[in-house]
Amino acid sequence: MSDTVRTDQAPAPVGAYPHARRVGNLLFLSGVGPRRPGDNVIPGNVYDAQGRLVGYDIEAQCHQVFANVRAILEASGARWDALVDVTVFLTDMARDFAAYNRLYAEYFAGVDACRTTLGITALPTPIAIELKCVAALKGE
Repeated sequence: MSDTVRTDQAPAPVGAYPHARRVGNLLFLSGVGPRRPGDNVIPGNVYDAQGRLVGYDIEAQCHQVFANVRAILEASGARWDALVDVTVFLTDMARDFAAYNRLYAEYFAGVDACRTTLGITALPTPIAIELKCVAALKGE
């Protein structure tokens, strides 16, 4: 069984892909960033008068990306505690890991998901964090 998931409760994907896809009892989420649903604003980003990104708040982006993951899970009929694997991409590991790790521990308390955190040089939009998740769903 394979089902594609799209929802207005999370920001629209920035490319030609769904929010998630269910295959059997697994739910694979596409990369999820911290843009707000509806207006695509990136919480915590600061721009100069020319529209160039000059700063960001990793905590604001963490809160939003976790909310977006939750919205996609709920649209898929899954719960937060169904997460089994989370890959996190940070554009500035040295600057942001401590704050992200603290917030991750709060959001994932009691969830035994495996986790990998990678430092990367860029993401396709001016965001500092993106999550790629897999959830295990209850059998039909």
